Amino acid sequence: MKKRRSKLRILADILKVVESENGARITQILYGANLSYERLTKYLKELKEKGLLVEREENGVTRYYLTQKGMEFLREFRRISRFAEAFGIEL
Repeated sequence: MKKRRSKLRILADILKVVESENGARITQILYGANLSYERLTKYLKELKEKGLLVEREENGVTRYYLTQKGMEFLREFRRISRFAEAFGIEL
């Protein structure tokens, strides 16, 4: 049976895609984070409400960007992941 990702892991995956693209369109995030459109829009809304992402319209295209808070979240998530991994714990 395939193991499910935690909500924390999914949120981090979304932020990682946005970071790697230096601002990403919804399609890039869909494929990169491996989510359905419905689930992704729910998570994007939450990330925007928490101040981790901002949405900008550029030349008729909506792009998502990390905020400073989003960058800090990813940095801490990576640190905690390494710590948990050292003890054999999966996030």
